[in-house]
Amino acid sequence: MAAMIFNSAHLSSRRRRRAAKHATTMIQPNIQFQPLDPDIVSASIPAFFIGRNRAGFWVARETEGRIGGLFLFKSSAVEFAKTESAAARCALIFPSETIELDVDNRGNPLTAQLVRATDQARRWLARFAAE
Repeated sequence: MAAMIFNSAHLSSRRRRRAAKHATTMIQPNIQFQPLDPDIVSASIPAFFIGRNRAGFWVARETEGRIGGLFLFKSSAVEFAKTESAAARCALIFPSETIELDVDNRGNPLTAQLVRATDQARRWLARFAAE
């Protein structure tokens, strides 16, 4: 196996601009949390959004914004939602867009550290590509 050092000198200026533009557009969340239509899900049933964030980690967030968490695995996010709704069971909503956790992380603390590290690496790479 061969290895080579890859830096911004290997990128054309057009590719550097495109990479920087892509890096900044990925940072913004794509979904706004809206209240659920009572005709679809009763207000008495707890409901959770479960989806991926921009870094690819799993997010579980209660629709009212009372609780949420970050997870490495989808099954962990689903288990978190089931545990938090305990006796009442819950509805799970899987949006097709990326979602970001906008409440305190009550999920896996290691995942929160990994999210911060990948965000920092993404910013560093965007800055590196822009040079």
